[in-house]
Amino acid sequence: MNYDVVIRNGTVVDGTGLAPYRADVGIAGGRIATIGRIREHGATDIDAEGHAVTPGFIDGHTHLDAQVFWDQLGANSCWHGITTAVMGHCGFTLAPADPAARELVVRNLERAEDISGVAMAAGIDWTWSTFAQYLDAVDRQPKGINYAANLGHSALRTFVMGERAFEEEAGPDDLKAMAAELEDALRAGAYGFTTSRTEHHRTSDDRPVASRLASWTEVAELVGVLGALGVGVFQLVQDPPPPDDPERDTRLVDLAVRTGVPVAIGGGSDRALGLIDAAAAAGARMFGLTHCRGIGTMSSFRTQLPFDGLPEWRDLRARPLDVQLIALRDQDLVQRLVASAHHSPYGRALGGEARPPEFDRMQVLERPVPPNPTVAEAAAARGIDPVELMIALALETDLHQFFVQTNLPFDHAQTKRAMAHPRTVMSFSDSGAHVSQMSDASIYTHLLAHWVRDRGDFSLEEAVRMITLAPARAWGFHDRGLLRQGLVADINVFDPERVAPAMPTVVHDLPAGEKRIEQKSVGFRATLVGGQVIIDDGIPTGARPGRLIRGPLASSAP
Repeated sequence: MNYDVVIRNGTVVDGTGLAPYRADVGIAGGRIATIGRIREHGATDIDAEGHAVTPGFIDGHTHLDAQVFWDQLGANSCWHGITTAVMGHCGFTLAPADPAARELVVRNLERAEDISGVAMAAGIDWTWSTFAQYLDAVDRQPKGINYAANLGHSALRTFVMGERAFEEEAGPDDLKAMAAELEDALRAGAYGFTTSRTEHHRTSDDRPVASRLASWTEVAELVGVLGALGVGVFQLVQDPPPPDDPERDTRLVDLAVRTGVPVAIGGGSDRALGLIDAAAAAGARMFGLTHCRGIGTMSSFRTQLPFDGLPEWRDLRARPLDVQLIALRDQDLVQRLVASAHHSPYGRALGGEARPPEFDRMQVLERPVPPNPTVAEAAAARGIDPVELMIALALETDLHQFFVQTNLPFDHAQTKRAMAHPRTVMSFSDSGAHVSQMSDASIYTHLLAHWVRDRGDFSLEEAVRMITLAPARAWGFHDRGLLRQGLVADINVFDPERVAPAMPTVVHDLPAGEKRIEQKSVGFRATLVGGQVIIDDGIPTGARPGRLIRGPLASSAP
């Protein structure tokens, strides 16, 4: 047989969770042709001795909707073995949106997801109005990895209602128009429908994002469109139920039962796991998205600090970085900054904005994988104030030092329960969003380095299943997520003894020179998409085999 690629001498971890085995993998025409002993050479041979050969990782929760237009490779996702990304979550998408009214969807994205409006204006040729037209635009883009796209509720509301979407509930005509556009989107290949009902999502002009104005009746009618067509996943993000609405979770379960639509929610808490189990007991399908590191924010003088809005700090942080570097050598200023950090009132942080500091929880990022000291511990070791320590480390590193603080205290036991739950998927990177606030595409390599290699909480085969077959099943990708003859050849080859995130850095490579946090990885021999090597020993090859994966209604169209 003529093979395009043969991956030789590797240990196959096939995605099922079953024991690894030694075999070669032959690829032809973008698909897996043979798994076993292969004597023939391929056009390209990859020696995988000492390496795991796995399916490509599937990231089920990203916000790459805008980035796909200016980044052909798919960073940071591509650096961490992700070969398929589902985008368009939390109700935030770039379509539907008329070009003349695109500021309405940009308003939803800028603050809630930290996607630069300046970068979007400079990097996107806005050629669409409907979601179907947006999918066609994505389809035309050269892509390193694969994408599937959901339609977002906030964009749908602003498309139909304009400014009223930020002010009022929808009327009957509005609902009819939204349902029609959603149906058209699903028939064109949208994978699902998403919404946000959390107070943490606000616009750049400090109003609730459009989906938060929707009544539950509106949400239920739109989810009913998916149910009537028999396709799609409904994803929502919301806060814990308030005391005055004890029936809220019951309404969600009832909606899932009545429509038959799979529902994706955040699955990191015991309360969420209980809701997921209750939904299953009622006959609904609900799954949780988990995060293996604890969702939090990254702080540095080159990105954001929790002190940026405080007196003394505000003036300093408005200056160029080289001026800040000089100013921070003034000990009188340092003492004023320390006093302000301890005694000034902090505003409320939302989304990925830096939280008020908790020095016993905030860590000094000395290495990309734990353990790292807390700021309090590092300050005590030097015998100085925690804020003074942050300034000192910034000076010692030319302002590059990162500090990381989870939004809540990290509970290892609870996180392990959530990740091991049979109805959760480890898939919550938010990649493409919060680009100057966090870098969570690396949770995939963090899982392999910390939870598998360092701690032994999961076997390699268990962890690989969590990020390949499990998300493939959750989102209905039937042709990937496993190493099996005939399936798409999205494949990773990595060294289990070395794979890990690399240290993050700040780069200014977004359109218009806007900044983002870049985080690569170590330990990957190769990542293949559709049988083509897109990254070879950490170096992009220039291949762009990625494609838009359209939903089942589009796939079955004549």
